[in-house]
Amino acid sequence: MTRLVLPAVALLLSAPAGAADLRLGLIGTDTSHVIAFTKAFNGPSGPDHVDGARVVAAFKGGSPDVEASSSRVDGFARELREDWDVEFVDDIASLCPRVDALLLESVDGRTHLEQARQALGCGKPMFIDKPLASTLEDAREIARLAAAAGVPWFSSSSLRWSEIVTTLKGDDTEGASTWGPGPTEPHHQLDLSWYAIHPIEMLYALMGTGCVEVTRTVSETGDIVLGRWADGRLGTVRVLPDARSYGAVAFRPDAVEASPPDAKHSYLPLLRVMVDFFRTGWPPVPNKETLEIFAFMDAAQRSKQQGGTPERLR
Repeated sequence: MTRLVLPAVALLLSAPAGAADLRLGLIGTDTSHVIAFTKAFNGPSGPDHVDGARVVAAFKGGSPDVEASSSRVDGFARELREDWDVEFVDDIASLCPRVDALLLESVDGRTHLEQARQALGCGKPMFIDKPLASTLEDAREIARLAAAAGVPWFSSSSLRWSEIVTTLKGDDTEGASTWGPGPTEPHHQLDLSWYAIHPIEMLYALMGTGCVEVTRTVSETGDIVLGRWADGRLGTVRVLPDARSYGAVAFRPDAVEASPPDAKHSYLPLLRVMVDFFRTGWPPVPNKETLEIFAFMDAAQRSKQQGGTPERLR
């Protein structure tokens, strides 16, 4: 198969091996991810360093009505400026000439559509941190705008590359169950998108696409979200309000396998595939899968609102 090279990354693809580090720009500095990612990219060589890119510029952003944003955005911005020598700009357009690729990091998913709309004008490949958007409609519009602009993008939870998933992944998976914490944020229309996106991403990493119907049962001890795939397979996500850990079980023809209790998880695998993506324009998670995950959460929201009825994916 011939790989189609999108215009936005043609210049990066033509760069010789061993070329200078890619220059990265941050959109939004109100999540701890911006500190963790910058330390990995800009820090000294060692086991926690990721080669091939450096964070060089940022647009602060911030949402005054989201506590997780307003209480942290200034502190993270100050740390990036003082400890990592990141240059700050007044608007997203000003990032364009300074960077080779963009990380849309704003913690408030409601802002992502408008920020992505502006970022696409840079013509640079873009990673969009979770949640991709706060609604299915916004997620689809981001994908439409990116396709029209010829700009590659991807969005993913880092849990997709955790040992929980990598030790269980297989072509013979007949079903899977995942679990993890699920705190919510009142301004996000899809409540699962705020934090339960992590175990949902894990489920999709194990099951693949093809879910057609979702049923959500709500209780004080945790929600159970049941997905039915077109081929008859079943996948469940248990959303635990006070949990601090993640896990998974995979069902195979002759065995049931559980993730190791001491499974390791870090941001480094995500950051390494991110650098590869910025150089090739080839999303490590297909955009179609990311959009189905949002359709899954949309159906789960409708099921919750209807008292637990099965709801088809839109």
